[in-house]
Amino acid sequence: MAREKDNIALSDEHNSRGIELADRGWLDEAIREFKRAIDLDPDSAHAHDNLATVYAEKKLYREALAEYLTALKLEPDSATAHYNLACFLSTHGPEFAVSAYRQAIDLDPEYPDAHLNLGLTYADHGRVEEAVTELKRAIDLDPADAFPRHELAALLMDEGDYRNAITHLKEVVRLEPDNFEAHLDLGICYAQKGFYAEAERAYGRARELNAEDLLLHYNLAALYALWGKKPEALAALKTSLELDRAKVTGWLATDPMFDALKGDPEYESLL
Repeated sequence: MAREKDNIALSDEHNSRGIELADRGWLDEAIREFKRAIDLDPDSAHAHDNLATVYAEKKLYREALAEYLTALKLEPDSATAHYNLACFLSTHGPEFAVSAYRQAIDLDPEYPDAHLNLGLTYADHGRVEEAVTELKRAIDLDPADAFPRHELAALLMDEGDYRNAITHLKEVVRLEPDNFEAHLDLGICYAQKGFYAEAERAYGRARELNAEDLLLHYNLAALYALWGKKPEALAALKTSLELDRAKVTGWLATDPMFDALKGDPEYESLL
């Protein structure tokens, strides 16, 4: 028993020294101290937690996660253990995911899903150029899969690159003729580029697939407003208002595509 208490006391000393070293930025030395603390007292949850913190700072995310989970296993009722794990995941989760996808790609460079999901992770965090590169690589590896093409097109739309988005969306609807969202997105891109007749055809195909979609009718109204077809614009707008008046009026408040109709008595009466 005395021996066990001695080990715990010595473990605490190494743990305290590790904290001091970590605070000074001497991370490798801190890791060694925390490992000595754990060797002396494997059930020291705070030593595992401190080791995890330093691993995370060194971008050793897999090792950090293992230590956070060990600390939580040792003290499952500890609010601090749950909090520290949550902080790690919220702060480093995306970096951890990128690192894991990169490792998968290093092991298998022709793994299309790894490139796809890496691209989506980059896109979610505003790393557009890297996202485009990875999504294009996923397309090259599996050209018959429409999903990465559609995701790339959506990213290009967000960036205002409607011309290149059109190229990818045309291929998506070729691969998946019944893909409602692809036809809708294609119509939006055509409308943004001023290809109104092409947009109308794309929306027409989307309507064959889902005639009750709110976004479809709203974008149809916007198309006709831009095109100068007031009766058609008002008819589509009326339908969209009937589907969800609150949402549509919110969109209209800041949508410049309806500027040509603002002030028109029939338009104003709908609102």
